[in-house]
Amino acid sequence: MKQIIYLYLVLVAIISCSGPKEQSFENEDGYSLVIVDSLEINVLGSPMLVDVSPLADRFAFYDYSSKEFLFTDRNGTIIGRFSKKGDTPDAYGFLMEFPGFIDEEQVALAGMNGVFVFDLGGNMVKKMSHPESLGGAGFMSFVGKGMETVNLIGKPYLLSKSVRTRDTYPGEQRFYDEFRAIELIDIELGEFTEIVPFEEGSLFLNGNGFYESDYAPALEASGDRLYVALGGEPKLRVYKLSQTGAELESTVDLIIPGFEKLPLTSREEFYKGSVTIKGSTPAIRNIHVVDDYLILHYYGGIPESIMKELDALWESGNQEESERLYAKAAEEVSQGMMILEKESLLQVGNIPFIDGVSTSGFASGGGFLWMQRSPNIEEEEDFLRVYKVKLVEK
Repeated sequence: MKQIIYLYLVLVAIISCSGPKEQSFENEDGYSLVIVDSLEINVLGSPMLVDVSPLADRFAFYDYSSKEFLFTDRNGTIIGRFSKKGDTPDAYGFLMEFPGFIDEEQVALAGMNGVFVFDLGGNMVKKMSHPESLGGAGFMSFVGKGMETVNLIGKPYLLSKSVRTRDTYPGEQRFYDEFRAIELIDIELGEFTEIVPFEEGSLFLNGNGFYESDYAPALEASGDRLYVALGGEPKLRVYKLSQTGAELESTVDLIIPGFEKLPLTSREEFYKGSVTIKGSTPAIRNIHVVDDYLILHYYGGIPESIMKELDALWESGNQEESERLYAKAAEEVSQGMMILEKESLLQVGNIPFIDGVSTSGFASGGGFLWMQRSPNIEEEEDFLRVYKVKLVEK
């Protein structure tokens, strides 16, 4: 099956619909997700929630149809919107990372043309060039996954997925030796420091080849600690951040039910300049820090044996049936939220998604999770709703 179909179906899954049920959802470990409030915005289309400000006073959305960013206050009132389509000095080009709040009035985003800081009205505050020219990049969209900001010694820094090629590619050993997952960006100086390699013992150093989606980083910073998981590797790594880099402190092997293994791929299948994104493989997609907990959003992936059957069906010319069976397999994927204690890093829970919300992901801010209600795909709605959700221990 062609990768473009994988991505198309990922986007379809993001906007799938089921009726919302406002209730608590418990698991055997004694944790619950409780909807305590909701935010409703009067707007046509299906903008996607991409970030919540640290104080939960501002919310950022992206509308795929208009390529426009929307910003609201906590009452759902639109307080800013902008689009940077066209050839202008402040056009970011191909979008690589959704906006993330630096503070309550500014956001940062990454595009092929650089890393940009805008105010909520779309006025460019700063533009920073990538540390090297880009040969290509991939992008998968998930609710609540915007750029991250961290304050180090009272100064804000950005954390962004690294897209440096380093004049190599995944078919070469040098790619894995020199790989760094994240850029630590000094906003004031516009300087980039690459951090987080494939650490000793990583499965990405096993001699096989890997696609960009296999090791795409999920990350969250809290104080001077950086929590990172690389795609389909079920490990959480904790780093101590400083203005000059990151030092590994600990590694946690995660036990995730239904988390498939990444397929083995020969390095001979890769060539320079190619970028492939697979939406079917297992991945830890995002990490959130809420109160005393780490919450890891995981997607278990479709078994490799099923994907081979679907590929064969696609190549035989029965593409419609292949797409139908792919969508069915995607519905059966194990996914949810692993809960770890922030201090001990012990796994203490595993909670499924609330019915009626996007399983693409969720945001966090102000001590709460923010989950977007799935829209009705059969008819256009003139509103969207975001649930304010509290993680509670019984």
